[in-house]
Amino acid sequence: MTAFDFLPVSREDMRARDWYYYDFLIVTGDAYVDHPSFGTAVIGRVLEADGYRVAILAQPRWKDTRDFEAMGAPRYAVLINAGNLDSMVAHYTAAKKRRSEDFYSPGKKAGRRPDRAVTVYSKLARQAFPDVPVIIGGLEASLRRFAHYDYWADRVMPPILADSGADLLVYGMGEKATREIARRLARKEPIASITDVRGTAFMSESRDKCRFEAVECPSFEDVSADKRRYAEACMIQYDEHDPVRGRAVIQKCMGKYLIVNPPQPPLTTEEFDRVSALPYQRAPHPMYEKEGGVPAISEVQFSIIHNRGCFGACHFCALAFHQGRMVTSRSHESVLREAEMLTKHPDFKGYIHDVGGPTANFRRPSCPGQLKNGMCRGRSCLAPTPCLRLDVDHTDYLKLLRKIAALPGVKKVFIRSGIRFDYLMLDKSGEFFADLVKNHISGQLKVAPEHCVDEVLELMGKPRHEVYVRFEEKFKRLNERYGKRQYLVPYLISGHPGSTLHDAVRLAEYLNRRGVQPEQVQDFYPTPGTISTCMYYTGLDPRTMEPVYVARDPLEKAMQRALLQWKKPENRELVLRALKETTGGLNRLRKALPDPPGCAGARKGLFAEDAERLRPQCKKRPEGARRSGRKGQKNQPAQGAEKITQKGRHGAALFAAIFE
Repeated sequence: MTAFDFLPVSREDMRARDWYYYDFLIVTGDAYVDHPSFGTAVIGRVLEADGYRVAILAQPRWKDTRDFEAMGAPRYAVLINAGNLDSMVAHYTAAKKRRSEDFYSPGKKAGRRPDRAVTVYSKLARQAFPDVPVIIGGLEASLRRFAHYDYWADRVMPPILADSGADLLVYGMGEKATREIARRLARKEPIASITDVRGTAFMSESRDKCRFEAVECPSFEDVSADKRRYAEACMIQYDEHDPVRGRAVIQKCMGKYLIVNPPQPPLTTEEFDRVSALPYQRAPHPMYEKEGGVPAISEVQFSIIHNRGCFGACHFCALAFHQGRMVTSRSHESVLREAEMLTKHPDFKGYIHDVGGPTANFRRPSCPGQLKNGMCRGRSCLAPTPCLRLDVDHTDYLKLLRKIAALPGVKKVFIRSGIRFDYLMLDKSGEFFADLVKNHISGQLKVAPEHCVDEVLELMGKPRHEVYVRFEEKFKRLNERYGKRQYLVPYLISGHPGSTLHDAVRLAEYLNRRGVQPEQVQDFYPTPGTISTCMYYTGLDPRTMEPVYVARDPLEKAMQRALLQWKKPENRELVLRALKETTGGLNRLRKALPDPPGCAGARKGLFAEDAERLRPQCKKRPEGARRSGRKGQKNQPAQGAEKITQKGRHGAALFAAIFE
């Protein structure tokens, strides 16, 4: 594998290929990894397959235009993306702390891309190449296509087209739109006239430039000034994000109009197969070897993407607003060809790490009517209860997994991307669940219950907690039946809109009862373009306009997070403070909880010094002695949570566990 197997990354690369012109320059905030999990590689290879000359400018310096100018101007357009993540998410934690590592950069070195990379790169491209069209895309542009709340600036920001000055925005999975735009640019059509491509957005002086049936949502000025109007705009944008029935959405902004055309239809199976068969090298560019390579490749190098889209539509997830809710999948033949290719890789050890996608066990639309009528407006397929029309069938996925497992050189086929457990539990045959436990788990299975309080789960767009409990119990029974020792790794979110400190304590107690100690917990991250972010900013559920509690105070958010990992020593003070606030005082809890056998003194364990500080000291009582109380009344053993008020009920069991 040499640099010639990759797309060119410099003027020298192009000259070595006898290129004295090229057509498209793709600028990205990630290192260049030629793998189908990276959007830059996909779009680059798609354009190459159509006969265009494509060059890559990965992580250019952004203090000046030298890196852009060094590439020379492309004939048709500069295509810009921030990388596989929003650049602000890549740089900052949910607590707004700067990350020390970047897995999409060589050697995990942070700081190789700017904040708000799409906007910064767009302005540099315009400065370097004033006469060349600038087209933005990828996740950052896609989720910021409308006026949006920005968590890091803590304000509503205008559509990214207005900030960046780009000519056109491609949203969603951009292969179809990009190919159409490329054809028209190659025919010398001005970029200003390319306004009728599905899956694109542009700014205009007039709303009359819209070529599709359209609906108008509240303006940038309105959503900036009125949170209720922001919530209304959010629902219009989500309702119209449908390739079958969706209309264009127009949003007025600073005297101009943002026109977002309806989405592109998802790739057909044949189109998806063609994109997957392009000559990806499935590796980072060799120029990164001296810096230790690009760590992000390790998660996907021996994994296969078999589907796109997700009708699960969790409210905190950006997938519904990017890839869409309509599921499409590759043919068995296409997936098997990729699996055979992996077996020939010199580093392949016999294990396919994943056959997945946004949700591993989706391979078909949620119901037959979806292809004709689109997704139901204002209705989720799975949550809080499944739709009666939901078509649940794992047969095709199971056949695919068995075919891959039968290939020469394959020892095991694992599923490591998320399993939608509520969909799994609706499969009456149970065959896939049994086969999953027997053959496709490498010790741990990732699932996403997220919380245990139904009111919070409903706001998350997740199923009720009893569904997860039934799944967990069946998983345990199947492991016992097949003699396996495998474990669930639950993904949990703290501080989601609707979750109070009391709810966080209930979740912590649930984890304590189940003996679960999460290694990782995600504090809710208000990323652009999600329904949950709308709830966070407005304090309203945009579906109903009902008020929603939001934990905005950094201390409360830290307490909610700490409660889910209460056994960690560094969380001690936060946990105790949370319990104090939710139980009406540690003193009441102290009185409610039973003493250790023989003494009411400090207990041994992690929180022993707190026990000594917060519990009364006493001499050891003789056996049978009474505690002080009303005269003539026998002392009754305290019964924990049953002895405190409803407000203080949650937390007593956890407090007891802390002092054990």
